[in-house]
Amino acid sequence: MNGSKMFNKSTKHEENFSCSICLDLLKDPVTIPCGHSYCMDCIKDHWDGEDQRRIPSCPQCRKEFKPRPELEKNVMLAALVEDLKKTGLQDAPADHCYAGPEDVACDVCTGRKRKAVKTCLVCLISYCENHLQPHYESPAFKKHKLVNPTKTLMESICSCHDEVMKMLMDGYETVSAEAERAEKQKELQVSRQQIHQRIQDQEKDVKLLQQEVEAINRSADKAVEDSEKIFTELIHLLQKRSSEVKQQIRSQQETEVKEFGQNDKSWCLYCDLICNVFYHNNVVTQLPGSDFSRIGVYLDHRAGVLCFYNVSGSMTLIHRVQTRFTQPLYAGVTPLWFGDTAEFIKPK
Repeated sequence: MNGSKMFNKSTKHEENFSCSICLDLLKDPVTIPCGHSYCMDCIKDHWDGEDQRRIPSCPQCRKEFKPRPELEKNVMLAALVEDLKKTGLQDAPADHCYAGPEDVACDVCTGRKRKAVKTCLVCLISYCENHLQPHYESPAFKKHKLVNPTKTLMESICSCHDEVMKMLMDGYETVSAEAERAEKQKELQVSRQQIHQRIQDQEKDVKLLQQEVEAINRSADKAVEDSEKIFTELIHLLQKRSSEVKQQIRSQQETEVKEFGQNDKSWCLYCDLICNVFYHNNVVTQLPGSDFSRIGVYLDHRAGVLCFYNVSGSMTLIHRVQTRFTQPLYAGVTPLWFGDTAEFIKPK
C-alpha cells in the first residue's frame, strides 16, 4: 500500500516537471508567456521547425505570440527539477505510463511511447494524457470527438461512405466526415465574412478620419489666411492713421505759428530742420540757413529796429526789421513737436 502511494507520488512529480515535447524531465526549463514550460532546446527546435510564415505558438494551448518571445531560463523551476533529481523520485517505477504490447500507444510520442488515453475521431490520432491537453484547453479542438483509445480505429472507417464510427458507452453512432467538413467550411465562411466586414468598417473609419483631418487643415489654413489679412489691414490702417495724425499735428502747429505775423502788430521767425521763414502782416519771407538751435533777438524800440541772430556758434544775422513801434512788444515761443522745449536766457 505504501509502495503504491510512493509510486503515484513519484509519477505525479515527474509529470509536473516533464517537458510535453520530449516527455523527459525539464532541462534548462523556460516558461513562455502562456504559462507552459518546456526544455529550452525543445521549444527552440519546435519553433525553428515551424513554417517561417506561421506565428510561433504554444504546442499545448496553441496560443500565438508575436513577436517571438525571448527565452530566459526559469531559475526557480530549474532548482525544483534539480531537487527532484536529488530525491531520487524520478527513479520510481513509472512503466505503467508507457504502452505495452496490449496497449494503444500515443501516436505523437517520440522514442518510448506512452499509453493513449483518448482517440480523436477528427484527427484520427490517439493521444497520451500530455499530448491530449490541447484538446481540452484550446477552442480550436472544441468540436473534436474523443473516444476511449482503440486499436481498430482504421477498421471503423466505412469505405463506402467515408464515415467514422464513434464508439459510445451505449452503442455506436455514425459521424459524417463530410458533414463535419461542411460545418467547418460554413464556419470558415462566416468568419471570413466577419473579417471582411471589419476590414470595410475600419477602412470607412480611416476615410472619415482622413476627411476630418483635411477639414481641420482647411479650416486652419483659412484661419491663418484671414488672420494675416486682418493684421495686414490693421497695420495699413495704423500707418495711415499715424500719418494723418502727424500731418494734423504739423498743420495745427504751422497754423499756430502763422497766427503770429498775420498782422502789422506782430513779427514771427519760423525755424525747423528744413527751412527758415519770416512772417509779418501776412507776408512770407524765405530765409537762408536751417537748424538754428539757439536764436538771439535784438530790439531797439525807440529806433524801430528788430533783429534775429543765430547764436548757436558765432553770432550771425538771420533777419533785420526796420519799422516804427507804436506799442510795447512781447516775446513768445511755440514748440513745433511734442517734447520740444525752449528757454529764455538773459544776455550776459
